[in-house]
Amino acid sequence: MIELRNDYSYIAHPKILERLLYLSNEINNGYGLDKHCFEAKRKILSLLDSSNSDVHFLTGGTITNKVFIGHVLKTFEAVIAVDTGHINVHETGAIEQTGHKVLTVKNHLAKIRTEDILEILKMHKDEHMVKPKMVYISNPTEYGTIYSKKELEDIFLVCKKENLFLFIDGARLGSALTSKDNDLTLKDFARLSDAFYIGGTKNGALLGEALVINNPLLNKEFRYSMKNLGGMYAKSFVTGIQFEVLFKDNLFFEIAKKENDIAYYLTKKLKENHVNMYIESNTNQVFALFSKDEEKIIKKEVNCESFGYYNNQAIIRFVTNYLTSKDDIDKLIKIIEKIRK
Repeated sequence: MIELRNDYSYIAHPKILERLLYLSNEINNGYGLDKHCFEAKRKILSLLDSSNSDVHFLTGGTITNKVFIGHVLKTFEAVIAVDTGHINVHETGAIEQTGHKVLTVKNHLAKIRTEDILEILKMHKDEHMVKPKMVYISNPTEYGTIYSKKELEDIFLVCKKENLFLFIDGARLGSALTSKDNDLTLKDFARLSDAFYIGGTKNGALLGEALVINNPLLNKEFRYSMKNLGGMYAKSFVTGIQFEVLFKDNLFFEIAKKENDIAYYLTKKLKENHVNMYIESNTNQVFALFSKDEEKIIKKEVNCESFGYYNNQAIIRFVTNYLTSKDDIDKLIKIIEKIRK
């Protein structure tokens, strides 16, 4: 079976496993108050050039989104997201469970536009409706596209003008930062958001995300919310150790770049075989269109995911990870060549 379903099916990068094994008998303080979390935090902050930022380690993307949004918003406040946003589609109402409505707008290449934000604000003018208070975006988006520096600057400017918080889901942030089309840096994310997180789970780690809070007002008493909403765990040092490794010798970026490069190779080979793309992804998620019959044959030999239908064609998502090889891609292409003879 060719594995192209996601970028978190492996256990962890060998360098992370080696370090965890080496430290397996070490005793640490819990709940993020250990030397490894402190050192990982120092490494991340050194890349941000931001004296206002702080870092917290959580286990996964959904809990990070839930805890941060639940911490920031009052009971009557809501978060704005595109209709394809992870908090709207793939988190089982986790945000609503904390009492906050997700206000959705139509996506444009899976991204939000400033005019969409302003339109939502026009629609929510008084106390008889929830009050929009936060904008949530993913970079990369759920369809592999990325925001440019100009787009992010414009969104953040609108958020500041309209007294909204901007929160960036970075579950695949490494893939965005190493995209051939990217013009943003970690320093830009610290400068152009109230908070963002650096995903480890989908970038070589066993588990874990590093939430970076840039707005000091939102950092106040955040650890209370971590505990209250189930985001604080005793063995936080396990995540701290992993982020120490990821941000040593650029491993975090090397993993992400490898994922992207193999995805670009996949896209090139698909196009050479006249396979149409559903969307032009900039990162390690590739969305291709196939007939329904082709979809059935491909899924018998390839572990991948269907994302619905477009113009009566199946949308198949192929996701590369650091273990994906050119040989895997060539095997997939041979399957496609065979069914298209």
